[in-house]
Amino acid sequence: MLTTIRQRLDSFEPRRFPSTQPKASVLIALTDHDDPEVILTKRSARLSTHSGEIAFPGGKHDATDPDLLYTALREAHEEVGLPPDQVDVIGPLGQVLSKHGLQVTPWVGVIPRSLELVANPGELDEVFSVPLSFFIEDQRYSTDEIRFKGKNMYVPAWEYEGHIIWGLTAYMLVELLNEGCGAGIPMKPRPEHKIRHFSNDSQEWL
Repeated sequence: MLTTIRQRLDSFEPRRFPSTQPKASVLIALTDHDDPEVILTKRSARLSTHSGEIAFPGGKHDATDPDLLYTALREAHEEVGLPPDQVDVIGPLGQVLSKHGLQVTPWVGVIPRSLELVANPGELDEVFSVPLSFFIEDQRYSTDEIRFKGKNMYVPAWEYEGHIIWGLTAYMLVELLNEGCGAGIPMKPRPEHKIRHFSNDSQEWL
């Protein structure tokens, strides 16, 4: 499956959109199993935002970060102890806008299955993994209706061993499944993807 994901994402052109909002990055880390497992975290219940939610390792871009890939790798190291040199980066997925106004860039990478990841107790309650095949089968818990930027969006939600995987995390997962695995899960474009920039002076509405 990883070979297919690499080949398909190699020719994939991820969506980009102009934004003056703060930037962030997440790492969609896949283990090198025959049926790859995706690494997910449960945010600490003590956090002021996103408390208790299921998310990919990641966070805000710091001024000292040379680029957004560095941000994703740095945050994954801080949150789950994943050494950056153990990540074989495949490439980015489309940028998305979070409900708190962050422009988020997801990065897909492969890590050794033997790595022991440990949740940073200051930020996370848990780190766990889910086989990609679970999501590809799309035995979803529900389909959430989310109101975002004046539009209704319908996003899958999955339940795995008591964890509800939904929202922006689910949306990024669907793009990985569709573009990397050909899953064909229906998903409408997000509102922030309505404009495509071709140059500094021109725009085209999709």
